[in-house]
Amino acid sequence: MLSFLKKNKVALIGGLISTLFIGLGIFLLGNVSGYEAKQLLEGSVRGINMLCNTVVLASATILALLLTLLGISSGSQSKLKKAHYFQVLSIAKIDTILFIAALILFQLFNIPITESENVPVSWFTTIYWVTLLSSSVISGMLVTVILLLYSTVKNIITIVGLGQDHPLISSEEEEEIEDEN
Repeated sequence: MLSFLKKNKVALIGGLISTLFIGLGIFLLGNVSGYEAKQLLEGSVRGINMLCNTVVLASATILALLLTLLGISSGSQSKLKKAHYFQVLSIAKIDTILFIAALILFQLFNIPITESENVPVSWFTTIYWVTLLSSSVISGMLVTVILLLYSTVKNIITIVGLGQDHPLISSEEEEEIEDEN
């Protein structure tokens, strides 16, 4: 886990900055009362549903494109180290978590809670803040996945497209050492 954090520091920091930036915008809205939160929630549900729908579609597309990336990786003339495949696996894991989270949020936001008369008005403040916080988290996660994907694609272009030396290219000596272990 620690090596994953070190290797993908730029992507994780980018996602965290995005989450914090969006969260700061939410924080600047200030404290809202239950009735105000209900009104704001009614206005923002459509946009949040669109965000979740977009994230679900994007993450599903990224998962499908990772299969293409694996095909290019295995078909290249250069033998790639296991680290490349672990990088692709990490992207797939984070993207799958993002897909599931966005899909669940999409379903939750489709519950007509603002039309219910059984929900106390005081709850709308909490629901509003949780909604905005969750949308900023999935946005930050999508930025992280895109930055991780960019790094992987850049490596593949360097290795396969440009034929340049790269630390992810495995040499015969390294393969023999891995086979002995």
